[in-house]
Amino acid sequence: MPDFDFETACTVLLGANLEAGACIMRHYASDVAVETKADNSPVTLADGDAERVLLPALAKLAPDIPVVSEESAKELDADRGARFFLVDPLDGTKEFIKKRTDFTVNVALIENGTPVFGIVYAPALKLLAFTLAPGKAVATTLTPGSAAPSLSELDLKPLAVRPAPAEGLTAVVSASHLDAETEAFLEEHPIAARESAGSSLKFLKVAQGEADVYPRFGPTMEWDTAAGDAVLRAAGGSVVTPDGAPMRYGKWDRGLKNTSFIAWGAQR
Repeated sequence: MPDFDFETACTVLLGANLEAGACIMRHYASDVAVETKADNSPVTLADGDAERVLLPALAKLAPDIPVVSEESAKELDADRGARFFLVDPLDGTKEFIKKRTDFTVNVALIENGTPVFGIVYAPALKLLAFTLAPGKAVATTLTPGSAAPSLSELDLKPLAVRPAPAEGLTAVVSASHLDAETEAFLEEHPIAARESAGSSLKFLKVAQGEADVYPRFGPTMEWDTAAGDAVLRAAGGSVVTPDGAPMRYGKWDRGLKNTSFIAWGAQR
């Protein structure tokens, strides 16, 4: 398996994410037409428009690497191999429909079950976070639709998880999916405060040192989590199943459905 060129990927995908973000924000500024998919989840025209920007960019970047994207994914039980891209062109569709700002564009590269590269863009917040190199996550602010600067021109802030505060942990939970299992987890751990957020921004809050743990016991798909997971791992965090095993990707036998997981900042 040839090495993945992080610098080239960042350069190509920065521009694609800014363009996809501009597509999304054009829809955000107007009345949003909503349809319901077979799994009863919402989808908008913004999802498809953003995907039509991202997929050609990935094909140009790495034509030999398969791409699995939420809006065009088919035959999820068909194994794509050890290396593939996972794309969610609009993560947090419910938040987008409600005119909130916590929705993201997610792109990740999976290698042998592990998310090794990720880029998360929150266009309404102008926040872009990505894996600049193995073990190095950074963030910056860029306006949707703006020309993509070179990496050397960016004002990049290194991301790092914080040590667990002695006074207790801050938990970030889903803005749309809070369940009894999550509440039980929070009761069992030294949680001093909780915040809510939509989309992959929950991972970023932990990666930025604004929160310490993100538990998720409700249903998610691999494209929902892979990019944020990659950024968090590169910032020093971890994403594990309830039994403590690292979260794995490429679960074709499960149709790419995630198990429950906990995203942690510093080691407990």
